[in-house]
Amino acid sequence: MKILKIIYYVVVGFLGLIALLLIVSVLPISGNFKVLTVLSGSMDPEIKIGSIVVVKPVSQYRIGDIITFESANKDVPPITHRIHEMKVVEGKPVYITKGDTNNAPDAREITEKDIVGKVLFDVPYLGLAVDFARKPLGFLLIIGIPAAAIIGDEIYKIVKEVRKGKEIGDRT
Repeated sequence: MKILKIIYYVVVGFLGLIALLLIVSVLPISGNFKVLTVLSGSMDPEIKIGSIVVVKPVSQYRIGDIITFESANKDVPPITHRIHEMKVVEGKPVYITKGDTNNAPDAREITEKDIVGKVLFDVPYLGLAVDFARKPLGFLLIIGIPAAAIIGDEIYKIVKEVRKGKEIGDRT
């Protein structure tokens, strides 16, 4: 029975973490941490497909930093690449980025207003679970599984207490 409790707490904890990351990734908190999912292999092996990256705006970006920036096409999710080169145009920094596995730097030059933030760290494959949680079935499972586990645990406790009470009543 003890192993079931451990499994129960691990599953509920994992689902709670996914729910928290889902909430954090959806909240539009500007100038703060953002949790995003990497959808391509352009940064492999440094950042794997399906990883989540935690990004935060910083005051200065340097060559070698991994940054996340808005795509030129607003229908495409933000892109995470490494700063390959930097130059100054009209007194402002302009960045040339490149995915680690890409053969050539990106054609588009990135300005500071395009940058979402610098990647602070990544967690491999966790983004797959967060993306799944964004879908209706995933959201239902994120709510349904913990709710069913909690309800099941409470029913078990109630049944156990009722049986105890019945045994005490039978003895008297």
